[in-house]
Amino acid sequence: MSKVGKLPVVIPKGVKVDLKKAQINVTGPKGTLSQELHKDMIVKVEGESVVVARPSDNKQHRSLHGLTRVLIQNMVVGVTDGYSKTLQLIGVGYRAELKGKLLMLYLGYSHPILFRPPEGIDIKVNPKENTITISGIDKQMVGQSAAMIRKFRPPEPYKGKGIRYIDEVVRRKAGKAVGK
Repeated sequence: MSKVGKLPVVIPKGVKVDLKKAQINVTGPKGTLSQELHKDMIVKVEGESVVVARPSDNKQHRSLHGLTRVLIQNMVVGVTDGYSKTLQLIGVGYRAELKGKLLMLYLGYSHPILFRPPEGIDIKVNPKENTITISGIDKQMVGQSAAMIRKFRPPEPYKGKGIRYIDEVVRRKAGKAVGK
């Protein structure tokens, strides 16, 4: 039995879970999320929890067991608390600002970079700390949006300049060694 898959997903108060064949809809105070689940997985709502079971012990079903449970857990947490990631801009002249919904990034290129966040993603910029906070109810979309912004100027190993996650540690390299 999967250690992750056998745990029930507790449904907090104010969250409603609807199951229709291989489709699950989770509605909560922050919004609604929908997910298509694998047709072989057995998902049941039992009282105040969602239980995931697998039909057999073959490799694919074992793999899908824990995944299905975690996808449902992420949906429940997303509609109750939401998710957020914080990025930090490090470099001389690197800054970010919001123009309506658009994120304008000045990252040392000859032009500013415009980033239009996907639907359901909220972006906040703190210019004093030079940070960007990405938040939303869909964990995958929040992570994907943060990764797309980071990709514009990933941190480089010599000076450490670039966009990094707030808790990311960048391994630094030594510069050129001057020989005799």
